[in-house]
Amino acid sequence: MTAESTVPSPGVPPREHPSSPVSVMPPRGTATGFPFPPARPPARPASPVPLLVADGVAALLGVLALSEAERHPPAVALLVVASLLLRPRDGRPPVPALLEELPSVWGRVAVAWLALAALAAAYRPEHPLSLRTVLTGLALQAAACCALRGVVHMRRRAALLRHPHTALLVGPVATAQRVAAALLRHPRCGVRPVGIVAGQPDGTEGLPVLTTDEEVRRAVIQNGVRAVLAVHPSVRAEQEPLLRSLAASGCAVWEVDPHCPSYAARERLAGFPCRRLDMSPARREGVGRRMLDILVSGTLLLLAGPLLLACAVALRISDGPGVVFRQERIGKNGRPFTLLKFRTHRPVDEHESATRWSVANENEMRRFCRMLRRTSLDELLQLWNVLRGDMSLVGPRPERPYFVAQFSQTYPGYATRHRMRVGLTGLAQVHGLRGDTSIEDRSRFDNAYIDDWSLWQDVCILLRTAAALVRPTGS
Repeated sequence: MTAESTVPSPGVPPREHPSSPVSVMPPRGTATGFPFPPARPPARPASPVPLLVADGVAALLGVLALSEAERHPPAVALLVVASLLLRPRDGRPPVPALLEELPSVWGRVAVAWLALAALAAAYRPEHPLSLRTVLTGLALQAAACCALRGVVHMRRRAALLRHPHTALLVGPVATAQRVAAALLRHPRCGVRPVGIVAGQPDGTEGLPVLTTDEEVRRAVIQNGVRAVLAVHPSVRAEQEPLLRSLAASGCAVWEVDPHCPSYAARERLAGFPCRRLDMSPARREGVGRRMLDILVSGTLLLLAGPLLLACAVALRISDGPGVVFRQERIGKNGRPFTLLKFRTHRPVDEHESATRWSVANENEMRRFCRMLRRTSLDELLQLWNVLRGDMSLVGPRPERPYFVAQFSQTYPGYATRHRMRVGLTGLAQVHGLRGDTSIEDRSRFDNAYIDDWSLWQDVCILLRTAAALVRPTGS
């Protein structure tokens, strides 16, 4: 493991970096201290029923291309079901335009008709669907689907123009006024800003600046605010209690970056890249993630059993008794658990074990212990933690209570990484943030992973971790 000398030690406050001043409201206690209406139901998303009806009707119109003998109930049902299951994802702001959906609509309709043709040829080889029938049905269904979905989108866009979502902007006043002006110039976005939440007004003209809790509460109630736009990257970390309270009152929280045109987000709002933030206290983890943890950790424990035994024997011979190292770490929602790993260092006492940074004085370790650390073999016992449910295969790396308390005060956003179960590896680790590297960078990658979590992302991180084991750098 090679520690970067340019990265400050995690036990020392970070160096000051030049940055633009951010005018935000001063910190306020906890998220439950805001007098916002807690019982207000969240804004209802657009119902998927109109688009489902449009896709189903288009599929039934496509059936007209089949002859009377080919219109079997199973064939019709297959075409309709395939068309509905392959429907494009809806709900992106603003309401998508028809031309944006054209490739996905034609693609899924083509897949549905090719599947129908393949099954017809398999079960009735004497009467397969002709190429002319497939192409005619494909064109008829795709045209009907585009026309019907266009009507649905047009009605939704008209409804947004009549009744836009009222929004508060949180961040520097000058930046927020610029974003608000763009939103007002583009009413088709369906968002109407009504105020800016900041520490103090800067004298610029535009939307009213709200500087107190009472002003924010009054604006939320009187304007029926349903959206909150954080218009600076640091707003989420510095104003998390405020954002959580607004989310609890029924507002959708969006992060907008007006300064970075290459911001990695699929959604756009008045040309600004944005993404929806999950401000729930803890991120709900799907059954698929837990099943993946059990399957992979159980299999690896069985396959790696001989290797674990060999490491334990070699460590016992080279370093004496006490092969397994147990240490308290902080997991999901701040709950402590006992982490297992092979002992590569013997602390003087419990205080040193709890407060000494893991890579300090690595040169004092024995050669075999350094090899275990560099190859991450000392971490294999944590597969048992994964199987038990203390950890997951992928997630933020767990840390000791001493450092969690220290980092939570020093680095904004560090505490929020405990919304999800901690992991053996994570997005930060596959980006090289291991050992004595920036804690601020780690927390940023960990929160980005939680915000954008998907089961496929976990699989990708596991594959990248496996590939990185051939060039170990330490843990």
